[in-house]
Amino acid sequence: MNSHSNPPSRPQPAAREAGFTLIELLVVLVILGLLAGLVGPQVLSYVGGSKTKSAKLQIEQLGAALDLYRLDVGRYPTTAQGLKALVEAPAGVNGWHGPYLAKGGTVPADPWNTPFVYRAPGQGRPFDLISLGRDGREGGTGEDEDIRN
Repeated sequence: MNSHSNPPSRPQPAAREAGFTLIELLVVLVILGLLAGLVGPQVLSYVGGSKTKSAKLQIEQLGAALDLYRLDVGRYPTTAQGLKALVEAPAGVNGWHGPYLAKGGTVPADPWNTPFVYRAPGQGRPFDLISLGRDGREGGTGEDEDIRN
């Protein structure tokens, strides 16, 4: 018998260390930046459009509540009484059977957290109900445009 023994085996070097190189990380960051630049503005336009749609729906709901008020009282609230007349009976009003809004005794603000503008009588209609849009001022275009009943 030959007493030759195999030399002790040495650990094999790793084919490649796990991980990413700096160049690979930079390429990924550039791609993510490009995607954010293309997709971000589109997402923001959808958010703005949804706030406008939400304001239109709120105006419709407030208009329906004002119509119920008129059926009970015989007229719409005055400008001085405002939309608060939908949640609290104004002094000297007969026939009030509210509250006409289901939201815990408060009149909701528009999606930009600005109070709605209420005027009675309105311009060519019994009342005007207006959201002043994102900028909170009359006039404007795009998201800043006023939304009316």
